[in-house]
Amino acid sequence: MKILDFQNLIKELYLQKDLERGVHSTFIWLVEEVGELATLLNSKSLDKTKISQELSDIVAWTVSIANILGIDLEKALDAKYPKLCKKCSSSPCKCGK
Repeated sequence: MKILDFQNLIKELYLQKDLERGVHSTFIWLVEEVGELATLLNSKSLDKTKISQELSDIVAWTVSIANILGIDLEKALDAKYPKLCKKCSSSPCKCGK
């Protein structure tokens, strides 16, 4: 699934709820999901199924914030992360920074 497709799916499913909740409260949900991921990553044994679920939640809440703010996340990602390292202009990165 492309990022834009996922962003549109989240918009269709949850935009009204997200708008009512607002960006601040939606961000708090995102932070809670990051905390849940941190707890899983601090475990002695890594449960990849649970970790994948938390990563998915983090992406979904991030997309919700983008939707509330009217940000096209796919365009933002393309602009921020071109197909090469911004520092050394290589792919893969060779600068070690």
